[in-house]
Amino acid sequence: MAKLIIEGGKPLEGEVKISGSKNASLPIMAATLLADGECFLDNVPKVWDVRSMGFVLRTLGMRVEEQDGRFKIIPPKMLHYEAPYELVRTMRASVLVLGPLLARLRHARVSMPGGCAIGVRPVDLHLKGLARMGAEISIKEGYIEAHAKGGLKGARICFEKKSVGATENIIMAAALAKGKTYVENAAMEPEITDLAGFLNRMGAKIKNTGPGCLEITGVERLKGTFYRVIPDRIETGTFLIAGAAAGGEVTLKDVRPDHVKIITDKLKKMGTSVDIKKNSMTVSGKKRLKGAEIDTDPFPGFPTDLQPQMMSLLCVCRGKSVVRETIFENRFMHIGELQRMGARVEIRGNSAVITGVEYLNGTSVMASDIRCGAALVVAGLEARGETCISRIYHIDRGYEKIEDKFKSLGARIKRTS
Repeated sequence: MAKLIIEGGKPLEGEVKISGSKNASLPIMAATLLADGECFLDNVPKVWDVRSMGFVLRTLGMRVEEQDGRFKIIPPKMLHYEAPYELVRTMRASVLVLGPLLARLRHARVSMPGGCAIGVRPVDLHLKGLARMGAEISIKEGYIEAHAKGGLKGARICFEKKSVGATENIIMAAALAKGKTYVENAAMEPEITDLAGFLNRMGAKIKNTGPGCLEITGVERLKGTFYRVIPDRIETGTFLIAGAAAGGEVTLKDVRPDHVKIITDKLKKMGTSVDIKKNSMTVSGKKRLKGAEIDTDPFPGFPTDLQPQMMSLLCVCRGKSVVRETIFENRFMHIGELQRMGARVEIRGNSAVITGVEYLNGTSVMASDIRCGAALVVAGLEARGETCISRIYHIDRGYEKIEDKFKSLGARIKRTS
């Protein structure tokens, strides 16, 4: 099984290009199920989750061609309605085919999803929203069975809590529904804005009518189109945090600074220098930073997907820090691994209290999910000695050639089997 070996303590220097967004690419790929014609997607990252979504689309009958981050997705003469367990179990985002299949075929059979073990993350909000639009839904033998015999109809949907996946599924289903759908308390992450942009390019009518409010007017058909996926804000944040943790000076290219403003603001308050330009950012870490308080929240709040990486940095900051996780109940699984490296972290309910140490010590650790793996890479880069990270297939699900990118910055990192 592959591992990453990191010899820490070396400052990072140079430039790195940020890949396209994984979390935007997955719903956009699912949305191609709605199109009558060919779709061309650019700036799609080469990560395992994208490959898995490609497998799901092929199983449904789509033709998927990929070369150097560019996808050509061609609809079949007959679209299949079932996404099987063997594929959906590996990636939670596979459930995003439910809304498009139901809108196109009026029938969908999709396995209950799998993915990272960071919390319950039920799909009940997806199902309640589709039911409001006229779908009849049942769960049988681990599969979601959904029927809309007369087609989906516009409805007013108010989510009990913000859900990125449920918002995406409802937007896609509503694009071909009859009449208007109003979504309240919708998640408004940049990836959702990108999905809406893609759908509108296909001919959909989606409007943002206020904070957390969307209006979707259903249309009869959607055409194929070309679309370029936004940069990955989580990869951007990971490299910003790594630069601050390891020291040196790192310039990130092809970024959207407005998508990571809360990260750069927090790093500046901690004592990091961040120079921001239109499509690039330079982070300089020259000294030991001071601690901070972090509360994860939906966008534009601090993203839960960057909480583990930030905790790795806070472990070596001066004084005490507090991290409150409000999104996922199991997103502290990286703490045990950081403690193995010498971190002083105490869990109190949904909060982690961190007492900064001067340095971490390299040792053998294990990734339990994508962002835990990224946090351990950050910890390995700032630690003294050698860090060996196992189960890095989690990292490969969400980061494109992570060791090559860090090598280009001078990091002593290698992949071994």
